[in-house]
Amino acid sequence: MLVVLFWPAQGQQGEPDRSLAIKTVNWLADPMRTLPRLPATLSFDDEDDVVAITAHDAQEAEYERVYASSAFVRLRIHGRDLQEPLDASTERQLLSAVVVLGALLIWRLSA
Repeated sequence: MLVVLFWPAQGQQGEPDRSLAIKTVNWLADPMRTLPRLPATLSFDDEDDVVAITAHDAQEAEYERVYASSAFVRLRIHGRDLQEPLDASTERQLLSAVVVLGALLIWRLSA
């Protein structure tokens, strides 16, 4: 059961490979998607766009205000933004090794 929870999925184009456990933590941290996100960095094209800069600064100020509001909100933001700790292929190899070693241990103890 744990292997299924922690096995990283094949991500779609542009989407990271995340396991069911990480996706669950992400969803539990912000189920209604109400927490603000940090804005993307401004591009060189936006340097002279006053509206884009103002919107960027307002979004960043709202994020910083919410982030500074409490430790629980900071924990929720970190949970929402949680990513896999290892590369997906490395994680699959480690989980496969755990399964094989667990099966060998069970086989050896039952003999």
